[in-house]
Amino acid sequence: MEKSQKIDKLVEDAIIIKPGEAIDVPRLTEIYNYYIANTPISFDTEPISVEQRLSSWFNHYGLTGPYRLLVAKVNGKTVGYATSSQFRTKAAYYTSVESSIYIDPLALYQGIGSKLYTVLFEQLEDTEVHRAYVGITLPNEASMALHRKFGFKEIGVYSEVGYKFGQFYNVCWLEKSFS
Repeated sequence: MEKSQKIDKLVEDAIIIKPGEAIDVPRLTEIYNYYIANTPISFDTEPISVEQRLSSWFNHYGLTGPYRLLVAKVNGKTVGYATSSQFRTKAAYYTSVESSIYIDPLALYQGIGSKLYTVLFEQLEDTEVHRAYVGITLPNEASMALHRKFGFKEIGVYSEVGYKFGQFYNVCWLEKSFS
């Protein structure tokens, strides 16, 4: 094994993935609020409070079933999270989820997203989930590459569907099959 591969393996081994807990929500909110304030990746335009995340977001997730919240920690610090959330509210959509992933901008390109998605998708294999969907604000080649790596296929683009920072953004929708 080459030296760079050994270093990559050490970094990967340092990433701990665990189910999200209420105690994680302040840090997860901080990470998410960065993307609200600084990027078009989230179409939220105002910061979210920890209280909002606890009351209307966190309780959506469980330790079993299709709706999961996983947290990545490196040296005890929360550096990212991945979710599988309700895709739509009508009952027949139950076997579909929408996935999302957010990484601390100071921890990008260290394999954290890959490790989060590996664990999340392994957990979803034991559920009724048939398809996962993700909407990616364009341009975002890093996110597109991550999702392609995990078997997502492009299924369409919503043209100029979001308006943020004084301009319109397209959203590419991708789909992953679990069967």
